[in-house]
Order: sequence, then C-alpha cells, then structure tokens
Amino acid sequence: MPGVSISRRLDTLAMATHRTGFGSATGTDIANTSAIDSEKGNLELNQFSPGDGQTHTVDSERGDLELGQLNRGDGKTPAVDAKISPDSPSFDQGPPTYDVEEGDHDRTVNHPANIDDVLTKTLHVEDDPTLNALTFRTWFLGIGLSIFGSVIAAIYYFKPQTIAVSTVFLAVISYILGEFMAFIIPKHGWIGRWFNPHPFNAKEHIAIIIMANAASTCALGIELLAVERLYYNTTLNGGLSIFLLFSSQFLGYGITGLLRKTLVYPETMLWPSNLPVNTMLETLHRKRSENKRGLKVFGIVFACIFVWEIVPQWIMPLLTGISIFCLAGQNNAAFTNVFGGASGNEGLGLFSWCMDWQYISGGYSPLYYPLDSLISQGIGVVICICLFSGVFYTNLWNAQNFPFLSQVLFSQDSNSTDPIQWNQTAVIGADNLIDKAALDVYGLPWFSTTYALATLLVNMSITASITHLLLYKWNEMKMAWAFFNLNNLKSLVSPKTWNIKFWNSDASPDEDQTNYDPHYRMMLAYKACPDWWYGLVLILSVIIALVCLYKGDSTLPWWGYLVACLMAYVCIVFFAAQQAVTGVVFLIQPVVQMVGGYIQPGNPVANMYFTLYGYNSVLQGTLLGKDLKLAQYGHLAPRVTFTMQMLGTFIGAIFNYIMMNQIVTNQRDILLSVEGTNVWSGQQPQQYNSQAVAWGGLAHDLFSVGGRYEWTTLVFLLGFIAPLPFYLAHRLYPKLGFDGINTGVIIYYAEYLCVGINSSIMAFFAIGFTSQFYIRRYYPNIFLKYNYLVSAALDGGTSVIVFILSFAVEGAAGNAINFPEYWGNNANGNFDRCLYTSGGS
Repeated sequence: MPGVSISRRLDTLAMATHRTGFGSATGTDIANTSAIDSEKGNLELNQFSPGDGQTHTVDSERGDLELGQLNRGDGKTPAVDAKISPDSPSFDQGPPTYDVEEGDHDRTVNHPANIDDVLTKTLHVEDDPTLNALTFRTWFLGIGLSIFGSVIAAIYYFKPQTIAVSTVFLAVISYILGEFMAFIIPKHGWIGRWFNPHPFNAKEHIAIIIMANAASTCALGIELLAVERLYYNTTLNGGLSIFLLFSSQFLGYGITGLLRKTLVYPETMLWPSNLPVNTMLETLHRKRSENKRGLKVFGIVFACIFVWEIVPQWIMPLLTGISIFCLAGQNNAAFTNVFGGASGNEGLGLFSWCMDWQYISGGYSPLYYPLDSLISQGIGVVICICLFSGVFYTNLWNAQNFPFLSQVLFSQDSNSTDPIQWNQTAVIGADNLIDKAALDVYGLPWFSTTYALATLLVNMSITASITHLLLYKWNEMKMAWAFFNLNNLKSLVSPKTWNIKFWNSDASPDEDQTNYDPHYRMMLAYKACPDWWYGLVLILSVIIALVCLYKGDSTLPWWGYLVACLMAYVCIVFFAAQQAVTGVVFLIQPVVQMVGGYIQPGNPVANMYFTLYGYNSVLQGTLLGKDLKLAQYGHLAPRVTFTMQMLGTFIGAIFNYIMMNQIVTNQRDILLSVEGTNVWSGQQPQQYNSQAVAWGGLAHDLFSVGGRYEWTTLVFLLGFIAPLPFYLAHRLYPKLGFDGINTGVIIYYAEYLCVGINSSIMAFFAIGFTSQFYIRRYYPNIFLKYNYLVSAALDGGTSVIVFILSFAVEGAAGNAINFPEYWGNNANGNFDRCLYTSGGS
C-alpha cells in the first residue's frame, strides 16, 4: 500500500503532561484540525507530517477514520508521540493501536492521589480507534438487554418489592453474555465474518451498556398514564400514550446534549459514579498478561460479596442494622426514632452499624464520592439528626400527632396513637379539581413534621446550589448560557446569517480547552455529534408534547408547558453539574410540583403533566450527561453513543407502555386497594397521585405566606445567600479549604434521613472516609489501582445476588419463601429489635 508505515504504539501520555507534570511531549503532534471518524472502527490517515516539514500520505484499505493535517507543536492541541520506523508494521498488517509506553501508568505516585491521577492512572489515557463498536453482538445484546431492563422496570413499578437494573449489573451481565457469544459462535467463514468477527471488545461492551442503561428506567410518563386510568377514569389511546412517553423521555436529552461543554467535557465534571464502571471495563478488557492482579482482586471481591449478601438479605436481617442502644432498650420509642433504622421509616440510624452492602451502597458507593463531597454530606447528616430530633420532641407543627418519619398526608384528626391518612378522594370533584366545600369539611392535610422540614431544606438547597456553582464553577457554568449573547440573538432575527443547509455544517470536534479532561482529547479522533442533532431532538420533543397535551385534554396550557421546559433547563444546568462534581443526586420532584401548583392552582392533573416535563426531563438529562461521560472515559465514538442512547430510550418507552397497559388493565382492583397483595401493589401510583393533589391542588393554601408551611417557600431566598459566608472566608483565607465546603450539599443532606432504611449511614461514612482520606492520602498507589475496581466488584456482586434472591425467595416471582424466624430474623417487628412504633411518641 502507498504511504509510510507507522508504529502500532502511539504514545498518548503526553496528552496529560501539562496537568500531571510527568514530562514534555516529543515526536509528532496532532493539530486541532484532526478529525477521526471511527464509528465502524476503521482508519484512514492523510496529510501526515513526522516533523520534517514534509507532508506524507498514509492510506488505509479499511478506511473511514481520518486524521488530518498532523503537524508538530501548534500549542493548541495535545501531543501524541508517533514513532515512525521503516521496521514498523504497516497498516496492511493490521490496524494501529494507541497505547502508552510500558510503565508510564504504573509510575509511583508520591503524593495524595488527586483528580489528575485518577483520570490518567486509574483510567488510562489511551485508545484504539480501530476497535469495532457496532457488531452483531452489540445490536443483539443491546436490544435484548434494553427490552429486559425496560420490562423489569415497568413491572416492578407495580410490585411491593423494588428492583433496580443498575449500570454495574448491566455491565456484568453484558460481559458474561458477550464473552459467551464470542466463544460459541463460529469464528470462521461467513458466520464468523458477520456474527463473530473478533473477540468481544471494550467498545462493544460500552455501547451495549449505554443502550441498555437508557432503556432500563421506568418512565415517569407511565406513572401519569396509570394514575389517570386508575383515579380519573381517563384513558389515552395507545398512539398518543407512546408519543407522550417519547416527548417526555427525549426532552431532557435535547437539553443536555446542547450543554455538553458545561456538563461533560470539563475535567471538574467528574461524574464520580462512572469511575468504578469504567475501571471495571478496563480491567476486564485489557490484556490478561498486563492485568492479572486486577482481575484477581475483582474476582475475589465479587465472589465474596456475592456469597455474603445472602446472609443479611435473607438469613440474618439483623445485620442490616445492629444497634446497641435498641438492643439495650427494646421498649423505648425515643431509642427507635434516634438509633433505629434497619426497617423502612424506622429511625435516624445514629450509631447503628450495617453489614449489608446493598444498603450501604444502594448503587451510590461511598468509595467513589470525592472527599470534599463526603465532608459536606457528613456535616449535613449531623445537622439532620439534630434538626429532626429537635422539631419532633418540641412538637413543631404538631409533630407528635404523626409518625416520626412518613411521606403520606395526614388528617387533622390524627393523634400520637392513631395517625389517620387524609381522605383525598373526598375532596376531588368530578372535574378533577379540588372541591372547596369538601375541603372545608375535611380540612387541609398535614405532613409529618420531618417530611415538611425535608421539603423546606430541599428548596433551600436548590438556590444554595445555584449560588455555589456560580461562585466556584463560573468558567464551566457560563457556557450554559453563552448562546444567549447579543450577537447570537441578533443572528436569530437576521436571515442573512441563517444556515439553511445546517446538516452540511462542519462536524469536527470542539477545539480542546485547558479545562477539558484528558479523555476528551482522545475523542478528538472521532467525528463529533453536531449540535443540530440534539437541537432537532429538542424541537421534535416540544412539538410532539404540545400536540399530546391538547389532544389528551391534559388541562396544562401551552405556556405552562413552556415554563416546565424552562424549569427543566435551569435544573439540568445546575443539578446535573452538582451531580457531576459531587456525585450527589438531588431529588427535586416536590419543588417542581410546588411550582406547578402555583401555575395551575387546584388542578392535580395539570400538575402531573407539569411534573412530567419539568422533573422527568431533569432525570433523563442527567442520565444522558452521565452516560456521555461514561462514553468519553471509554473513548466510544460520539455518534455511536448518540445512536445507542436514542435507540435504547425508544425501546424502553415502548416496552414501558406495553407492560403498564397490561398490568393496569388486568390488576386494576388490586392497584386501587390500600394493601395490595404480595405480587402486585399500587403504592407508587397512589403516592404519585397524593403528591399531585397536595402540591398541585393545595400549594397556595399550604405554602404561601400566611399558610401553615410558609417557610417552605420563603427559604428559597435564604438559600441564595447561604454559600456567601464560606465564599468570603475562602477569599480571606484561601489555604484553609473553605472552597471544599458545598453549601448546597450540606443543606440537602440536612434532610437526607427523612425516608427509608437509615442504619447504613455510619458504615457509609466510615468506609468513605477510610478510602477517600486515609488510603488516598497515605497509600495513593493502592487507591489508584484498586479503590474504584473494588467498588465495582462490590456493587456488581451485590446487584447480581440481590436480583437472584428477589426471584428465588423474596416473592418477585410470586410467593416469598421466608427464612425461619429466630433472634437474627425478627420478622414480626423491626429487624434491629427496636420498639415498633406507628406514630412516634
């Protein structure tokens, strides 16, 4: 073949040199004009300059990856050391690989591991653009796991048990299935060429995970459709329902896709939850000879936790929360409230110790949260324990008339021994609006005081997070509204500047910026996803949504929908960024519902639609940002990532609807009953409907100034100023670390214990601080090699065995098989043997 031969080893370590200080780059640099299209894993190099001032042409018979105008040292792009040798294998002997010199990534770190070390040593800055991501295995397993995940998610929305199909679970299962297919499918002949062209590789694996992950969420739209059918006797036709799901699922994708410069590319947008997954993928797919110890550690930890979880999950639930205080005082209600926590809504879990990784992690492993985030979370939890105990025992808002921890609405007739749920059915008229006359009879509902306080603090954390990010992450955040500058707005109204043939616009990657992470530079090798692709997704979602709203008689006006979209945009900008920086997932549904209640007062149905577009879009947008970063860390071509995400979401929406339709039609009476059965339960649609009534129908009465919970809205103003004292302290004393205090996270965690099983909180922080402070500081090399790998192994083994146990013994497939009751399995009370209380005291 014509051209020069190029070494199969292209040193990309220099791409991180300006951050890590490991040395300077030598050899041939890639200019910022380079563009590599590797969606098919194919390669074509042209205009190659090895630094001699001459341009050579390198051709490739496999051809559609292009590297253009390679020259040395323009200062704008990272350097790749390409070693040119007449003895190097040429392209017709096989595709080149991108690797680093042996030992570069194993170089000893003699300082506490930092973000640069994690991004360049835990995750390797190397890539092979010729790896084929789109194979028969990718489509078969991607589509199959998408159907599986979406069906499971929809079914378990209507069950008393909860099963989440996590990213780690999908990664483990897809690896097993991918390797199995590579083993059993013939490798030769036309079958091998089409169905098994090469070993199962990392890019196939990431593509499968991203498609299946996009599908394996329960669309909020099916909650709305189910509630309308169950409680309002309104049934949308199948076509309208499907398009409603499409419009709500893709709206957030369009918004986040246009915000990649803010939420994905920068180094500070770490998305910590991806680190264990990407580390696991590298461990599984690197050469066995280079990674024996990593594979051994992963296998041992995975196997041990797989076996161990059977004990706390089924045999000995006492290990979910061991409380010395409760064991010593089993008839003390105050001990239950403060020290209990092994059962749902039992207590705050102070000094309780959990030995069940399912609850310690729950998909949010303490091993991956950055230290600054853990410190802020810990401060918040301490405040939470003090606040919740204080407001309950001082009887604020009649606290002791209601359970200590609860999320339901209560009647004004409740008392400490008999909490009565508020009769929402009686106050909703035939037109699905609040009946004021009935409301006067039954009275306004009450929240448990801890839940009311939790809502107040969530509201405050929202505005505090906005201020915090604007103060500390201005360079990243300003890109979110850079489009709205005066010149761009002028161009919108000037036909001369319009690009009618926008689809022919340049699709080259964005120029590398100094604040982008080193893995973004690997992505310069691929054709970028044009912004207009995401813009088209956004526009189509808006148009389809407006049609669905009016055809479906949603009662939400067009301007209300646009307010929901604007709110979704603002929330995605700030709360996807918070999650990307801190790893903390903010649950802001009550706030969105409150805003919807003010826009359409007394209208629960309109509130559900407002929440669908204002909140679900945030969930979907955050999912897209997280998976875009997963793909960036794994160096998957952007256009492949786009295809996988869109197709996975499309499949997920369809199968979500099919399962919802069948279940609601066949199990209607059970879903409407309060208790349900051990197979089906309507608890989640009931809760969604209750929230719509409370927030959508009664927001003015409950939360306006002069209302019972007026401070729930007034704290928005306090939240804006909450970060200022820490910021001023940081400016005065920059070396004291005040910039690591995230006020939004502190305030959010000051309500964190308002729901669920809280016995794991002490173990969570003990493990997190041991990892992120002690091991990271004093054993940085062990931290970089094994911390995130162990996290993935723990989550992976747990998710697989919990999934198996759910069907085998916990009733997911029908009848549960309970382990015999004994001192370690207190099945008729709280597992930690705290006093069982229904209403607090």
